Amino acid sequence: MTKNFTSAQRWVLVLTATAALMVALDQLVVVTALNRIRDDLHASLATLDWTVNAYSLSFAALLITGAALGDRFGRRRMFLVGLVVFTLASAACALAPNVATLITARTIQGAGSALVTPLAVSLLTMAFPIERRGPVVGLFTAITGLAVVGGPVVGGAVAEGIAWQWIFWINVPIGALLVPLALTRFGESRGTRTAFDLIGLLLISASMLGVAWGLVRANDAGWSSAEVVGTLAAGAVLGAAFVVWERRVAEPMLPLELFRIRAYATGNATILLCTTSLFGAVFLLAQYLQISKGYGPLAAGIRFMPWTGTLFVVAPIAGVLIDRIGTRPLLAAGLGLQGAGLAWVAYNVSNGAGYSSSIAALVISGCGTSLALPATQNTVMNAVPAHYLGKASGTFNSLRQMGGVLGIAIASAVFAAQGSYASPQAFQDGVAPALAVAAALALAGAVVGALSPAPRLVPGETTQSQVALPATVDLDAVA
Repeated sequence: MTKNFTSAQRWVLVLTATAALMVALDQLVVVTALNRIRDDLHASLATLDWTVNAYSLSFAALLITGAALGDRFGRRRMFLVGLVVFTLASAACALAPNVATLITARTIQGAGSALVTPLAVSLLTMAFPIERRGPVVGLFTAITGLAVVGGPVVGGAVAEGIAWQWIFWINVPIGALLVPLALTRFGESRGTRTAFDLIGLLLISASMLGVAWGLVRANDAGWSSAEVVGTLAAGAVLGAAFVVWERRVAEPMLPLELFRIRAYATGNATILLCTTSLFGAVFLLAQYLQISKGYGPLAAGIRFMPWTGTLFVVAPIAGVLIDRIGTRPLLAAGLGLQGAGLAWVAYNVSNGAGYSSSIAALVISGCGTSLALPATQNTVMNAVPAHYLGKASGTFNSLRQMGGVLGIAIASAVFAAQGSYASPQAFQDGVAPALAVAAALALAGAVVGALSPAPRLVPGETTQSQVALPATVDLDAVA
């Protein structure tokens, strides 16, 4: 398929996908290595949870800011800044002498990721005309999907076979190679030249930090604790203030009128529900396979392959299908299959069935996710004019990241109400209802996906990347 791409387009696809894979992998790779890190740094597992949460918090809180900085100062320039920050922070993680230093370095890693991820999507989208983005997004999703496939496996394998520090050291040569290649192979691009909306940036970053902090801390501190209630309320208030400010400011960082575009609104809602379901299920199943079924970290990671390995096969096919049938059928069918598969797994877990009884269910759920992920990205990024690609990418990736935080919080809350870590059976008792909730969230996403508009692209028409569009959104034309 890539034989029809120009050399420049191939470089953009390879470099953006590699960078996105690297930063996405670091979100999950630590999970199966926590025991080894705990032994080496003499820290509690509760403290080490923040090696995961600190990364997610800074990543989620700064994504929209990262996209806005790329629009303002140059997407290639800020993409390179993000790569440098992430690479240096990875070295700091590997050299960390104690858990406090490790958590600090992970926070900085997340900040670098918040620049890399949305700008990788923007750079990729700008490189291809709209009628050819379907297959490209499918390939991009399959490559970056290695993070979901490889995270638990790589973390367990490296921690058992070498040393946990190499989870982070491996990023250093990759980052060092990506920086000069991106510098020479990418052209510079910016969003519309507007005034820098500093107040908007501060409000949305603080709002997302408050919401993410509250969700991450909810199960340890308690949902009714002053810390959780206060941070969630503060996040909501700051979010409302952001909406009010963006409606009044002359040049907003995120034009709220974009959400009147049905494809844009449904695409963002769908990715939020998709990742909320996905991350909640992954978080608990990884522990279930170890605690209730007795598998080691590496063996548990390998048993995710029937689920996550479908990305390599199905996501590229989904990319081709996008151009033929549009995204709406893929959104509805994909999330429907994801929900049905997870419901089947939940049923098997509740009845104490063995792992083999859930292999088919995992494949079905994985096929659904692999259909939905490229379709959501394509829906959102094709819904807006070219000069809004950075803002669209920032919002999309921010909601995707928030879905991960929200999914883990919801799954953990349902688990805590029904089960515990007291015994393998007690853990199983909590996992089954949590997986059922994850399935319900995916099915809700299928309903939202069915509301997405049918595509209106006519072969040969002028595309977003070929022409400078007006600075305002013609809502009647794109809704």
